[in-house]
Amino acid sequence: MAAIFMVGDGLIGLLQPSRHVDLWKDDALGTEKLVKPFIDRPGRRRLYAVVQIAVGLALAARQTR
Repeated sequence: MAAIFMVGDGLIGLLQPSRHVDLWKDDALGTEKLVKPFIDRPGRRRLYAVVQIAVGLALAARQTR
């Protein structure tokens, strides 16, 4: 479940970084502080998204039946 979330969230952050940060920066159950480094920095969000996708795929690859 975590791997799927990481890959999906990473893809949205990669394709629409500013919109994605906007969705999380206000009244988002405490995530406001987590997205603060990405506000007005779409390149930084895209870099984080690539890392997020890679970690999500690595986690999914380790899953067993």
